[in-house]
Amino acid sequence: MKICIIGSGYVGLVSGSCFSDLGNNVICVDNNLDKINNLKKGIIPIYEPGLKELISRNVKQNRLHFSNNLSKSLQKSDIIFICVGTPTNKKTYEANLKYVYQVVKVIKKNLNKYKIIITKSTVPVTTGDKIEKLIKTKNNTKLFDVVSNPEFLREGEAIRDFMYPDRVIVGTDNKKANNILKNLYSPIIKKKGVYFNTSRRAAEVIKYAANAFLATKITFINEISNLCEKLNVDVTDVSLGIGSDERIGGRFLRAGPGYGGSCFPKDTRALVSTSKKFKTDLSIVRSTILSNDTRYKYLINKIKIILNNKLKNKKITFLGVTFKAGTDDMRDSASLKLIPYLVKKGANISYYEPTGIKKLFDKKKVNYFNKIKDACKDSDLIIIHTEWNEFKQLNFTRLTNKRKLKIYDLRNLYSPSKIKNKNIEYHSIGR
Repeated sequence: MKICIIGSGYVGLVSGSCFSDLGNNVICVDNNLDKINNLKKGIIPIYEPGLKELISRNVKQNRLHFSNNLSKSLQKSDIIFICVGTPTNKKTYEANLKYVYQVVKVIKKNLNKYKIIITKSTVPVTTGDKIEKLIKTKNNTKLFDVVSNPEFLREGEAIRDFMYPDRVIVGTDNKKANNILKNLYSPIIKKKGVYFNTSRRAAEVIKYAANAFLATKITFINEISNLCEKLNVDVTDVSLGIGSDERIGGRFLRAGPGYGGSCFPKDTRALVSTSKKFKTDLSIVRSTILSNDTRYKYLINKIKIILNNKLKNKKITFLGVTFKAGTDDMRDSASLKLIPYLVKKGANISYYEPTGIKKLFDKKKVNYFNKIKDACKDSDLIIIHTEWNEFKQLNFTRLTNKRKLKIYDLRNLYSPSKIKNKNIEYHSIGR
């Protein structure tokens, strides 16, 4: 099938590359000419394991192409995926749909034959209705169908999630569009995934509801971890105990610094914003947002306790600064609140980040090191912020020459009982 992917960001690149790997002819379009030129040279703008190799293979097979000419790309294609950003409006917390509607105007002008127009960007309920209304004229009603097909890609696991999905959600009441998309997804549905056809509005709600529920699970176990610390109970035992219940499930029940990234923060806020429009109170989601937004305050208070309320001139090392392992995504990462606060209080911050991110903080106050040992040298406190695999078996006594090393493990990568005999003062989450 001939596919046009509008937006060559995270969702667009992964989706386009995977669709081409399934044998389709794909054009990934972006209005950023530098990004397109770099992609043609094999330079990938995001960090995602396996993506570079996937793109290279399909470019060589002449199935994957990159362009900044949207009109020509649309005319060549039968299926159009809208994968542009829908950032949060900072004042209203609504999803900003200006990029979606910009490309819709171009699509309308290039309906030279029947096309399926699909929103894969995360958009509020009724967005598909508005897109249809914007495109529809007296003469083109049979030239298009608007479908909702939300993505469920985890950063760091995106290719696997696409190729082996739990489910493929397709929101349309049109039989023709549904049959075409079922055929498009047939290679991966046969492997594992469930193909679920529903209404367009239901598909739009499913995406937001799924992210809000997962965000709530993360926030729930973080709050339980606070209680566990007071009771001298291990939160990992609690997670295992409740996660073993099939009705609950163990995934997303790992205590940590809070959720971040490109989806959960903006999608929970957008869902609450939508609920207000329809005069519905989503009190649980609102509480989830508030708890996560203030999570960093609890962590800062614990850091103060560990360092006896003496932050000035203390050397604190962060191992990892991204919101989670397997990605270079810094959006809503806890480090973006923790590090500036500690710097303001006079601490000297060093960090090591496997993805090599260097330009996030003031170089005069925050130092990046490309080796773990160099970052940890002379540290008063090492904070394990991100759960990268290379942080899971460190020999801490070799990392610093401090007489007694202090560690704050925000990911519970180590066992307190095994590490306590190594002249290390070890602190973790909910234990």
